[in-house]
Amino acid sequence: MTIKNKVSILIENALTEAHNQGFLPLALPNDIIVERPQKSEHGDFASSIPLKLAKSFRLQPIQIAEILLPLILVNEEFDKAWIMPPGFLNFELSSDWLRSQLEEIIKLGETYGNLSIGDKETVLVEFVSVNPTGPVHVGHARGGVLGSTLSNILIAAGFKVKREYYINDAGNQMEVFYKSLHARYRKLLGQESQMPEGGYVGEYLIDLAKEIIAEKGDIFLQMDEVKAIANIGKIGRHKMIETIKIDLEKIKVSFDEWFSEQSLFKNGQYKKIISMLSKSGYTANRDGAVWFTSTSLGEDKDNVLIRSSGTPTYFASDIAYHYNKLVERGFDKVIDIWGADHQGHVPRMKAVVGALGVDPKRLLIIISQLVTLKHGTQRVKASKRSGDIVTLKELVDEVGADPCRFFFLSHSAESQMDFDLDLARKESSENPVYYIQYAHARISSILRLAKERHIEYSNADISLLVDKAELDLIRKMVQFPELIEQIAAKLEPHHLSHYSLQLATSFHWFYKQCRVVSSIKDEEAITKTRLKLVKAAQIVLARCLSLMGMAAPDEM
Repeated sequence: MTIKNKVSILIENALTEAHNQGFLPLALPNDIIVERPQKSEHGDFASSIPLKLAKSFRLQPIQIAEILLPLILVNEEFDKAWIMPPGFLNFELSSDWLRSQLEEIIKLGETYGNLSIGDKETVLVEFVSVNPTGPVHVGHARGGVLGSTLSNILIAAGFKVKREYYINDAGNQMEVFYKSLHARYRKLLGQESQMPEGGYVGEYLIDLAKEIIAEKGDIFLQMDEVKAIANIGKIGRHKMIETIKIDLEKIKVSFDEWFSEQSLFKNGQYKKIISMLSKSGYTANRDGAVWFTSTSLGEDKDNVLIRSSGTPTYFASDIAYHYNKLVERGFDKVIDIWGADHQGHVPRMKAVVGALGVDPKRLLIIISQLVTLKHGTQRVKASKRSGDIVTLKELVDEVGADPCRFFFLSHSAESQMDFDLDLARKESSENPVYYIQYAHARISSILRLAKERHIEYSNADISLLVDKAELDLIRKMVQFPELIEQIAAKLEPHHLSHYSLQLATSFHWFYKQCRVVSSIKDEEAITKTRLKLVKAAQIVLARCLSLMGMAAPDEM
């Protein structure tokens, strides 16, 4: 249980006692909101519960606060609780308790901040999941960073997580890709070829055709066109998936499962869900097509499942995929991270999940908005090689993997973002990636110096930590478990990047204010104590970097 949750319990107990003593009606809210005030003089925690209950209790917020305050039984974890107008209850942590947390952090080490709130609930996180028709571009990469970081945090919170890439390898776009690759193959071998309508034109396709020629020669020229396209397409699909894997690994994005859309048709899920929806009365035949009657479930319009040509829509295969995830594989929750172009797909997917007899609350969808790359104020419009997109590989080559991850993670998923390439390359405190990693490198340098001087600090006297910079650093560190809980509940991993920057700032400020390793004999005790503080800071900062999928350098 986090210290923040303990504040909620103190307030809940006070409300119950106030009712028992006849001071207040019994009306425990579903959620007692406790927040961290922005101003340090307002303490470590504040709750607006008196304001929330004022209307139903028909009392002024300050009156409710005055009733509750004497009944809040603060323990050794808190120095005091008090009232702030117009009716806030504020709490300040005990300095002794704060200091004691250093021992806890060091004892738990790499597991510090881990929680059991997930109760081993199974969660499938599906992200990136683009057609294997081209290289990963920056928009896909943002979803990859969000998904991988969120997965790390959910595991830390006690959930059983599987990371999955849904390979969109069925449907018209794949056919266009196969035909485009076949056309490139023929042209490179001096044969007449014509690109299909809407064909893929990037230079990567020429490179792919060259690879196939190097491996297979002109063997496909000897086949009829249909067979040649199918065979070249199979090879191209495999190579593109391998390229996608390699590109994503450059930014430390990996998956437990690569799930093929084609399997939904081979294994019968597609036919099964069409039959289920039809028997339940959720389909209609119009204009030669089969429709999902979304309007019967409150949607604005119906949606096509099977085109008049007899081919399934993307929506149909996606229904089968979600049935597979939620029913056949039985994950407790499924989290999809989709690109901005899928925004309109969310309500109809929620509706059809309900039509299949699944609680729509088990499906959680995050929309990752667009990314604009910039050099300062100048927008980057095109890729160097592919002509129409900026690939992930190009981005990593230009700025590195860690800046890619941090910058993509520094904005909430629902907000569009500008990626400043110039800032990402800077080796100065202006660059948050450099600033955070330099804090870890500085800590490592301090601890190396202590080791060289054979300074043993495990038995340090933590009561010597009284400087404001020291206590503020500890305050920031003990927020880490709350952060894990918050991100797991709200599915907002961008908070981790903000916290990491704040933690690094607290450490750099402490380092500036307090000399850690001193050669003065009279300062031996405080040296040991501050080394223990520095060790704890290293643990928490390394945890942050690890969860974000970034390196924790010992030198810079």
